[in-house]
Amino acid sequence: MATLLDLVMKGGPVMIPIVGFSVVTIACALERSVFWYRLLSQEDRIMHDVLEAARYSLDDAEAIAQQATALPIGRFLLAPLKLNQPSPETFRLAMEAAGDKEFVQMRKGDKLLETTVAISPLLGLLGTVTGLIATFGNLNIGGGGTTEQATQAAAGIGEALITTAAGMIVAIIALLIFRVLVTLQSRQMDYFSEVGSELELIYRQIWYEPNGTELDRYLPSVASVHGVRATDDR
Repeated sequence: MATLLDLVMKGGPVMIPIVGFSVVTIACALERSVFWYRLLSQEDRIMHDVLEAARYSLDDAEAIAQQATALPIGRFLLAPLKLNQPSPETFRLAMEAAGDKEFVQMRKGDKLLETTVAISPLLGLLGTVTGLIATFGNLNIGGGGTTEQATQAAAGIGEALITTAAGMIVAIIALLIFRVLVTLQSRQMDYFSEVGSELELIYRQIWYEPNGTELDRYLPSVASVHGVRATDDR
């Protein structure tokens, strides 16, 4: 800890924002790790339960999704199921709108990481330049400096390069975290698309509108098993 503090002190004032970026990057990584762990460890079970229930009763599927609203997959599946007898087109639009809203939440922290990747190396270069200016300003070039002065100058240049190394390290870490998050987001978009299509297909199989009659939310189990479409016998 003392060594790290010494490096920060040697780097000069520019090291303060670099350290700040490193702290927020680590905090963002920890928060996103918890978010994705909770989602990825539970969404398959929630998806399976909702889709299985939807094949027999949309109300049961809605109740299951309602219990999982703490997770994006639960809110995504609940959005169309809570509608009052929507058409298939409205059902799909509700899912798409919910998916877009959840994807915005999944991208939380991306802008911060992008800013860190862009700014940290520049701060490192700025610290190096200011450190070199201070070092060369203290050199007595015309007076035939001694070996001791040359050694001190070399040490000053080395200290000035600390900010460059620190800025690059922070930027690299932030970039790696950002790429992992982008990969998870891309896979989640494909997952939501697949689950949404399956739920929409189930809904289309049980939805009917003969002569303007309402949606029958409770199809006979035989019709559900054999895929028989409900008809109006009146």
